[in-house]
Amino acid sequence: MKQLTEITFGQKREVSSCEDIFVFSGTHPGHWEKAIEAYKNGFASKLIVTGGVSTTGVKHEKWTDGNHAEADVIMKHLCEAGIPKENIVMERKSTNTLENVLFAKEVFDFSKIKKIMFICKSHVTGRQERTLMQHLPEGIHYVPYTFDATYQGVTVSRDNWKTSQTGRQRVWGEYLRILHYGEKGDIKKIDSK
Repeated sequence: MKQLTEITFGQKREVSSCEDIFVFSGTHPGHWEKAIEAYKNGFASKLIVTGGVSTTGVKHEKWTDGNHAEADVIMKHLCEAGIPKENIVMERKSTNTLENVLFAKEVFDFSKIKKIMFICKSHVTGRQERTLMQHLPEGIHYVPYTFDATYQGVTVSRDNWKTSQTGRQRVWGEYLRILHYGEKGDIKKIDSK
């Protein structure tokens, strides 16, 4: 159980200042709320926002923006919170985690980055970090800044996922994705250092 938790949620790390904040796409308010929080706490002054319209994802119950690109909606919330538009780089055509990273590389130069914070759901941290590691330059230090998601009234967190069927299904599904995408070469494999 401990190993499964570390693989899917990632290793626990201290939050620290970074050069940039990478915001994985999604319709959950946590994507923009945590990005705003990280920016306002001074963890970085530049944000990279990703996301088109997902072809497979179910939209969060609080999503009221129809089929608008997720990056557009996240950007709107960031600007409403007072983050200057010039501090945000955006790609708006990706439809999944892999594309978030690949298309972000088309609009942002990661070659000089040493430390980057990334925003995502806590139980997908392992997969999303492995995607960054596979496709961004070597030597970047990653700092997850995550939020716990709730599904049908059940919150899935690092500490409680084992206590509900929903949590176990979500974490096991993420583990299987990590294995599958690792074998495909989309993400860094579990046994890769």
